[in-house]
Amino acid sequence: MDNFDLEDPLKSLEDHQSDSVPALFSSESHHMPSLNYFHSLKTCDFHVSFRQEAISLILQYSCNLDPYTQYLAINYMDRFISWQEIPQGNPWVATLIVIACISLAAKMREIHFSLSDFQREEWFIFDPPAIQRMELLVLDALNWRMRSITPFSFITFYVSLFQLKDPPLSQALKDRATNIIFQARNEISLLEFKPSITAASALLLACHELFPLQFPSFETSILSCEYVNKEMVQKCFDAMQEMVNNEVSELMVDVVTGSSTRTPLTVLDCHCSKSESESSNNSTTENRGIKRRKLNGFFAEKVI
Repeated sequence: MDNFDLEDPLKSLEDHQSDSVPALFSSESHHMPSLNYFHSLKTCDFHVSFRQEAISLILQYSCNLDPYTQYLAINYMDRFISWQEIPQGNPWVATLIVIACISLAAKMREIHFSLSDFQREEWFIFDPPAIQRMELLVLDALNWRMRSITPFSFITFYVSLFQLKDPPLSQALKDRATNIIFQARNEISLLEFKPSITAASALLLACHELFPLQFPSFETSILSCEYVNKEMVQKCFDAMQEMVNNEVSELMVDVVTGSSTRTPLTVLDCHCSKSESESSNNSTTENRGIKRRKLNGFFAEKVI
């Protein structure tokens, strides 16, 4: 298996042809969480806290892996828990799901790793068969669609619309948009948008920051694309800009107060806690018709 490239998810596939761009746009919805996932995160504190814990664990356990592999693991995790009914009251569940998602992501990216690297919890140690069974559950829930179409899959296409003649400028634009996408992985409010919308919004925000004079022409180039929903791009752009502005404000406060304790995990906790606080105002314990498949008693098989 070739090293999976998030920027070109169709690479090396038999059906990969010159019309891969339309294929990306037509297939991206298959690589997103279920339609009810965003709703459940807005109405149920448990799902918010579970996702927060899972992402924190992914960043902790995969700290030696590249950010693309971390992003892929989070994509698998979001898609999996959107289709599964997660049992409450079992703190080891998140750990096992996270280990399986990181393992699958590392395999897709052909990154060498050792399962022993993940056995850092004092109370939860899982043997290889348990992890493999969890991997199979994830694969089944995702319908074996592991070559995830993510926002990175659309970056090169959108940048080509700008017709920039200076490669360093194009690279600077891609780098900034990529950083924004990595930052956005923590934001519940951005989960409702398709990967192509997230990519378009991240590039527009990067353009607005780096090339403000050229922003109108960049905006026209993206919004005139036949595959782009203008209203959704504007909505996503506004949410993303608020996210970046909040992060800048928090960093400025740290500078003024002389704080030096901020890490990716503390930033994540801040963002997730904020989202959890907002959702708790509208929280309800009703299921509201959200249907998820149960895990067939797998979680009763804990290995300690």
